[in-house]
Amino acid sequence: MQNPLLEIQGLSVNYGGIQALQAIDLMIYPGEVVTLIGSNGAGKSTTLQAISRIINIRQGQILYNGEEITRRRPHEVVKLGIAHSPEGRRVLARQTVLDNLELGAYTRSSRLSIKSDIEQQFLLFPKLAERKNQLAGTLSGGEQQMLAIARALMSRPKLLLLDEPSLGLAPTIVREIFSIIQNLRETGVTILLVEQNANLALQIADRGYVLEAGCMTLSNKASELLEDDRVRQAYLG
Repeated sequence: MQNPLLEIQGLSVNYGGIQALQAIDLMIYPGEVVTLIGSNGAGKSTTLQAISRIINIRQGQILYNGEEITRRRPHEVVKLGIAHSPEGRRVLARQTVLDNLELGAYTRSSRLSIKSDIEQQFLLFPKLAERKNQLAGTLSGGEQQMLAIARALMSRPKLLLLDEPSLGLAPTIVREIFSIIQNLRETGVTILLVEQNANLALQIADRGYVLEAGCMTLSNKASELLEDDRVRQAYLG
């Protein structure tokens, strides 16, 4: 059996006096798409922020490729191969599409390989190629989401953390984004997906975890979670 790419053990996070995560465990194997579902405020985004080391951890361990990264700095985590596409996209609105992509490669030094990877992103996201000299703030919501994912991919991650990629997007654009996520899996990128549309997320994922009020309450194959009465009543409508 292969070793996990990412393993979280007993992870707890506090915001002031509030416990946002309570001793959660999670495991992701290379090549998987794993989804984390739960209601607003359950701690899903907090989990991703803890993995990418944006926020402090109170207790527990995060292992990546067998190496503990619990005390690493965010830029070190990116260099190791973890990229984070955050909720709300967070593109640099006053910079061009091209500038945003180049900034996504800030931990890399080879100009030639960066240029090659930008061309690769334009093949994956043709709409970005059409708008490469346009300011990111003038893009549509769907285009900004594509840019956020493309920017994250510019660090050549082995693990991509995707936070709410469908948020606020029209159904046709959501289908396009999810098609891109499936294509990424085929290129060998491992994905941890936080997504409000639990139904869609479980349809493309291998496995899923359910987070409720900072506690991990359920984990299973995605196909099993789709059929689970508790999940259906709470998240699938």
